[in-house]
Amino acid sequence: MKKPRILFITPLPPPIHGSGMVSQYIKDCKELQNDFICDFVNLSTSRSIDEIGKSSIMKYIRFIGAYFITLWKLLTRRYSICYLAIACYGIGFLKDAPFVLLCKLFCKKVIIHQHNKGMSNYTDKFPYRWLMPLVYRNTKVILLSWHLYQDIERVVKEEQIIICPNGIPEIYKEEPHFKRENKQTKLLFLSNLIPSKGVYILLDACKILKEKGYEFECDFIGGESKEITRSVFEQYVEERCLTGLVKYHGPRYGEEKKRFFENANIFVQPTFEDCYPLTILEAMQYKLPVVTTDEGGIPDIVQNGINGFVCKRKDPVSLANAIEDLFNNKEKMVEFGEKGYEIYNEKFSLRKFYDCFHTIILQETNNI
Repeated sequence: MKKPRILFITPLPPPIHGSGMVSQYIKDCKELQNDFICDFVNLSTSRSIDEIGKSSIMKYIRFIGAYFITLWKLLTRRYSICYLAIACYGIGFLKDAPFVLLCKLFCKKVIIHQHNKGMSNYTDKFPYRWLMPLVYRNTKVILLSWHLYQDIERVVKEEQIIICPNGIPEIYKEEPHFKRENKQTKLLFLSNLIPSKGVYILLDACKILKEKGYEFECDFIGGESKEITRSVFEQYVEERCLTGLVKYHGPRYGEEKKRFFENANIFVQPTFEDCYPLTILEAMQYKLPVVTTDEGGIPDIVQNGINGFVCKRKDPVSLANAIEDLFNNKEKMVEFGEKGYEIYNEKFSLRKFYDCFHTIILQETNNI
């Protein structure tokens, strides 16, 4: 029996970000490769973090190239499903929408995997108010969490929704054990230096903790952005008298990143514009308690008072209070970390994601 053919139109790394990493995991999934013929088109027009949000001739060339590759594949091959991971608002949506409409002309079954949010801010604006319903009509939409449905409920019906939480690769084959006998408590922030990730919120929380007399170190790991360069970051640190307590290390990968996780005591992610941060799942693998915010699908990952604390968004005082609670209770710090590792294994391993995603694709091909 001939295998069904699936066309995946999705952003692939570089640059490294959540949706790109998940797309790469899907591309590497052996179960999909065994049961389907999988073709991939790279939807990303950026090749580095610096290119994101900027216009360039190369980005236009990549867009046009991806569009014509997609058209050629649709003209010359018969696909059971077209799967697309698209931006859901703004210029990104306008760039990606033609790919969905093109797939609808050639394929009866279209699945959209939603890795971002913000659609609700655009549903009344031109041209989104008529283009969004056109794009999402008669599709299936994969969401990471039901917490994210309110963002798209004016455009997408509940019966279109399929829930598939993200997962990440298992680092350890056996349960890890960490001593973490630091003289000073180490906080870890891992993300690119983007304001919406809560960079300034965490720095303000560090200032509050310092003024209360706590001794600690806070390591920032991630790439610079157009909004926050190294010099801008260091100036902010200096203005708040945090020099020596807060250190920016730039991007770190592989063994270097692993060492930061293994040496940290608390993982902090005060994001206020996110869906499902994979970095939190990474922290849970390393048995780190997580201090984060009630944003996107995070409440599905971090259970407040169980494996971390969920704070108010954009609130350095709330963030500082949660971190302070852990500073004062080392046993709770360890307990949260152990519980987080348990939750990761139960729900958020790459194996769990593969099982869920593979089941979805099988069911949708069987329903054609």
